[in-house]
Amino acid sequence: MKPFLSDNFLLQTESAQRLYHEYASPMPIFDYHCHLPVEEISVDKKFANLTAIWLNGDHYKWRAMRANGVDEHYITGSASDKDKFMAWARTVPKTIRNPLYHWTHLELKNPFGITGTLLNESTAEEIYSTCSGMLQQDDFSTRGLLKQMNVKVVCTTDDPTDTLEHHKKIAEDKNFSVKVLPAFRPDKAMTVENVSAFNTYVDRLAEVTDTDISSFATFLECIDMRHAFFHEIGCRLSDHGLEQPYAEEFTREQTAASFARIRSGKALTREEELGFKSAMFIEFGIMDFERGWTQQFHFGALRNNNSRAFKALGPDTGYDSIGDFSMGRHLAIMLDRLESKNKLTKTILYILNPRDNEMVATMAGNFQDGSIPGKLQFGSGWWFNDQKDGMERQINALSNMGLLSRFVGMLTDSRSFLSYPRHEYFRRVLCNLFGNDIENGELPADFDLIGTTIQDISYNNAVNYFGITPRD
Repeated sequence: MKPFLSDNFLLQTESAQRLYHEYASPMPIFDYHCHLPVEEISVDKKFANLTAIWLNGDHYKWRAMRANGVDEHYITGSASDKDKFMAWARTVPKTIRNPLYHWTHLELKNPFGITGTLLNESTAEEIYSTCSGMLQQDDFSTRGLLKQMNVKVVCTTDDPTDTLEHHKKIAEDKNFSVKVLPAFRPDKAMTVENVSAFNTYVDRLAEVTDTDISSFATFLECIDMRHAFFHEIGCRLSDHGLEQPYAEEFTREQTAASFARIRSGKALTREEELGFKSAMFIEFGIMDFERGWTQQFHFGALRNNNSRAFKALGPDTGYDSIGDFSMGRHLAIMLDRLESKNKLTKTILYILNPRDNEMVATMAGNFQDGSIPGKLQFGSGWWFNDQKDGMERQINALSNMGLLSRFVGMLTDSRSFLSYPRHEYFRRVLCNLFGNDIENGELPADFDLIGTTIQDISYNNAVNYFGITPRD
């Protein structure tokens, strides 16, 4: 029987162990998509206690606590941080075989150095006290944690109307070794299904660009102005989090008419909404191509399913699930529209329903053009799939249908500064798959070849693909 969470955790063979310890483990981290609050990096925030850094905003843990019968008072309510942590500690033993059990103990091990002790009600007091005390040290501030985790690049997620003042401040600090860049997420510029929200957003865009947005053409000009501003700050990636690809038929005249209609306060028909979203997809794609960016698409989340909880707590609070939207045909049309204009930039496709893994992996192959290695990427296992089984399924689908060796690897997609052990988790899973193939005679025992491939997937491919040079 192997001990839990040993140095060879998830590494089932000697080949896997060698690949991980000699090749994967030493590699830095390039976190090209996350939701870390950049202001907290800018001010080098220190967290008051373990709850503040670990539980606040973590809807993964909130879902588990609700499933365990924990009252909302101890999750997002007004209970003390200590009481919230105790409620989580009582939940952890019930998360057996959920990835949270692995992640929890990996995050206690790194960076806090807690090993050989499982989190439960009897150990909670000591763990809370020890970790909360360590969080007051300089090595455990936001910047200290990023450096501890060997993170070289962080790309946050930012609305086009953001001022990016915190990114500027970080960039000016030459003593901080981590490059922190914005990523352009213009989803609110497509929310035409909500007349009030869309018009409020257009008004905000007009304010930050100091422009009277009186037409669809001016609307696009203002978005492009913000796109250029982000580029000046160092942004090289966009991101979209949407239910599905939009690829309805539209004309420029129809889109302009829809814009004028909604600006007058009138709702669009469903057909008009889809046409507008389809048009915006192409416009965003052209902007990304013209400035040499990478575009990312996160498809397939069915969000805010619990209406009572949404009214009380808002979005991103743990009430989303995998959707069963139709993907293939619209995705092909969307990509082909850009390709036919010779405007298809580097693209990463993330899918939430694992049913679509092979479809997305083969779709990426349809639009490789030989200009850039791995130009179209099948993105890593995302959200409900960023666990052992989901990672293995994504890696195997990509291996079978494309070139795993060109894969840009893992990202945190997290709001927590303690989530970086997910890169370790991914690398262990990756090394175990390669190690098993070596042991089974399905791959040669060429550790230079396979070890270099693992190093590329872990870090080097991202550096080369995104064209972002880490700081020294």
